[in-house]
Amino acid sequence: MGKIYTALGLMSGTSVDGVDASIIKSDGNREYSPLLDRYFEYGDKIRQGILDLRAKILVPNHLIKYESEIKDIERDITLFHANAVKEILNIAKVDLDLLGFHGQTIFHDNKKKITKQLGDGKLLSQLIKKKVVYDFRQNDLKNGGQGAPLTPIFHNLIANKYLKKELDKTYSVNILNIGGISNLTKTVKWDKLDKKIEFIEACDIGPGNCLIDDWVRKNSKKRYDIDGSLASIGNTDRLILNQALENFNISPPFKDSLDIKDFDISFVKGLSLEDGVSTLADFTSLQISKAINYFKDPAKKSIFLVCGGGRKNKYLMESILKSVDIIQDLNKTNFVPVEDYGIDGDFVESQAFAYLAIRSLLNLPISFPNTTGCKESISGGKIIKNF
Repeated sequence: MGKIYTALGLMSGTSVDGVDASIIKSDGNREYSPLLDRYFEYGDKIRQGILDLRAKILVPNHLIKYESEIKDIERDITLFHANAVKEILNIAKVDLDLLGFHGQTIFHDNKKKITKQLGDGKLLSQLIKKKVVYDFRQNDLKNGGQGAPLTPIFHNLIANKYLKKELDKTYSVNILNIGGISNLTKTVKWDKLDKKIEFIEACDIGPGNCLIDDWVRKNSKKRYDIDGSLASIGNTDRLILNQALENFNISPPFKDSLDIKDFDISFVKGLSLEDGVSTLADFTSLQISKAINYFKDPAKKSIFLVCGGGRKNKYLMESILKSVDIIQDLNKTNFVPVEDYGIDGDFVESQAFAYLAIRSLLNLPISFPNTTGCKESISGGKIIKNF
């Protein structure tokens, strides 16, 4: 076992609700223990500023056109993260070795190899007087990858930590993250030489919460469909749903990383708030079910652990189960929130970026050919000490 580092991970997802912060201890390999998790909610001004800016940036040239606005909001975001770091460290009372700073994604185009996460790593390091690892996706893009998903190596870590007995029984353990975009990781059991991590499979599989959230924000004063309550009282328009499935069809083997701008909600225009949410939730569940069908191992009992905000949407979770009708043994015992195995599903990604920061510091790979499509397993993340 190597040196144990204390790292803080910061993650702000596409829902733009706030920042998840997690402190972990890890050697960047197999040793890992969570210490403290906290959530810091954005104020209305910064949240709306991010949403408005993101809506403007539709093509790469817009990153130049709106450069001044980008810098202003990036500074606000960085200051917000710095205050969150100071607060959580004041609670934790630990000596932090480094910090993993994901930032706020406002644009991602895997085909043009361009991604933009707002967040000034140099300024954050100066403000908090700690070593910061940031800009995690660029090295992957430069080496033929798509810049996402980056969390599969951490998914594999928690599968081996919390589901060791199941992996020992040769169960197939998969982790489904339903964030703004959904991604799925097919984990592998550790071997003595760590060679099997090359065989971790993962990919973006379709929309998660992004369509539902966008519809709810534009048609009500709410930010998302709490517990799926709106969808549960709505009626899905089957004609519109079937047309949407014909026009937009993501199918195996799921090779492309995705951005929320790869989707839109125009096909439910004219529906009521509740019927629109229900139709979008069923559209989302059908896309996710394709991936579950694809990743299920026919020779083993499959377990699908669900993390991300989507796991709290009861309608969406039940709709996924109904959609996966060709898998006879998928039910509420093996398609479950990660909490069923003692994992806090609200902080998987923030813990992941603390772990990825340590791996970046140690020059260990965070991207793999079967996760992002990079040419070879590579590390990533820029390391800055600006104090």
